[in-house]
Amino acid sequence: MQGVYSIGLLVCANVFMTTAWYAHLKLAEYPWFKKWPLIAVIALSWGVAFFEYCLQVPANRIGFEGNGGPFNLMQLKVIQEVITLVVFIIFSVLAFHMQVRWNHIVAAAFLILAVYFVFGFK
Repeated sequence: MQGVYSIGLLVCANVFMTTAWYAHLKLAEYPWFKKWPLIAVIALSWGVAFFEYCLQVPANRIGFEGNGGPFNLMQLKVIQEVITLVVFIIFSVLAFHMQVRWNHIVAAAFLILAVYFVFGFK
């Protein structure tokens, strides 16, 4: 069950991370936001990223085998990268109306292969 909790927290953390890193690019479409100085945009992003850390750190602690979880350090990192890619694709399609192209699918497939290799050989 710790693995499920860890992955769930990682998904939620990545929603906040993606929002912190990229939402300001979407908000720049609004004239009121364009007037914000860079330091204010950074502070806003840090404020959002705070919640990412509040989820990411427990996710790693719960999931790490050194704390009784099912994943080693490499597995946690690769899981997190796959989740990041999936969350980013969903975000970019919904917020920026980007199209998923064949090369994006190939990149995702390689990350899935990375998961296979990280979990498949011990």
